Amino acid sequence: MSIRAQLSTPRKAVMPRPILATIHTDALTHNLARARANAPDARAWAVVKANAYGHGLERAFEGLRAADGFALLDLDEAKRLRALDWRGPILLLEGCFDARDLELCSRLGLWHTIHCNEQIDMLAAHKTLLPHRIFLKMNSGMNRLGFKPERFRAAWTRLNVLPQVEEISLMTHFSDADGPKGIAAQLSAFNAVTHDLPGERNLSNSAGLMRHAPELAQASDWVRPGIVLYGSSSDFPEHSAADLGLAPTMTLSSKIIGLQNLVAGDSVGYGSQFVADAAMRIGVVACGYADGYPRHCGTGTPVLVNGVRTRLLGRVSMDMVMVDLTPVPQAAMGSEVTLWGRSASGAVLPIDEVAHAAGTVGYELMCALAQRVPVLLA
Repeated sequence: MSIRAQLSTPRKAVMPRPILATIHTDALTHNLARARANAPDARAWAVVKANAYGHGLERAFEGLRAADGFALLDLDEAKRLRALDWRGPILLLEGCFDARDLELCSRLGLWHTIHCNEQIDMLAAHKTLLPHRIFLKMNSGMNRLGFKPERFRAAWTRLNVLPQVEEISLMTHFSDADGPKGIAAQLSAFNAVTHDLPGERNLSNSAGLMRHAPELAQASDWVRPGIVLYGSSSDFPEHSAADLGLAPTMTLSSKIIGLQNLVAGDSVGYGSQFVADAAMRIGVVACGYADGYPRHCGTGTPVLVNGVRTRLLGRVSMDMVMVDLTPVPQAAMGSEVTLWGRSASGAVLPIDEVAHAAGTVGYELMCALAQRVPVLLA
């Protein structure tokens, strides 16, 4: 049979590889409400950058639509939000990268950050009939984007005289809200410069909101929850997601596709990173680093099999991992494996624990979910 004939011949349906990411809309809604409770008098941005932290903007939207606005980076993501019929505020957290972006801001009604003189220059040269809502960013100690405190008021004065500017809000970003250094020094620097300037204050990332709400209660008109919306702790391991009252929003699950019985001395996987010291039974799971599971996870990384906690064994392969079935003697071919998130039995494996085992944070695991993994909206 020719290749053309083969391609045109109907094929029987085949079972997909048994790996699945599930996005939990109810958990997104719950986590947004939990974040709001820490700043009940402030309006809340839902930060949906990086395709809603890997959840998919369109999938996350329903769970987060009670937010007062959406904050993101990409104009394409802003277009997608407007296509979902969102008519509320959208904030570009890094502002515009090119003068041509300003026209799209006018057409889509986007608010945008100003963090450097070059962006003010672009705005001053922009011809528009619709003045812009600006968020002027102070570099209060993060040393990424923003005007240093001693240059902030000069930037505000430049913007304030531009006919292209309708309103100026004031913002900064906390670098150490999740640690012992805290926010006191940055908040003091911000307040010292802005105390007599008009405009709404846009403060509080996830860690600031969850750890420093009393200090920020009177300082914030807007708060910016990000990672906590997606069920990950902003300061793990000091506080777990459960400690913060958060629910997991993404589950990565698969099944056992192979079984092996080991005797003492048998090794597992590439590099023989695990060697059995007694007879044991292991399961082979259809998930690997090509699916977005972190390659740096090693023996001992937690995993659930049929809702029972057990451990990873050996090195993560491109398409497979191996798990210890000692705590789950009834496990068999097709048994459910939860790499992170909720199991069918209701048991939860926090994504932060898996990330911690890999030496990273939950953000990275969410954002690294591979395109080949099917996604279900629940």
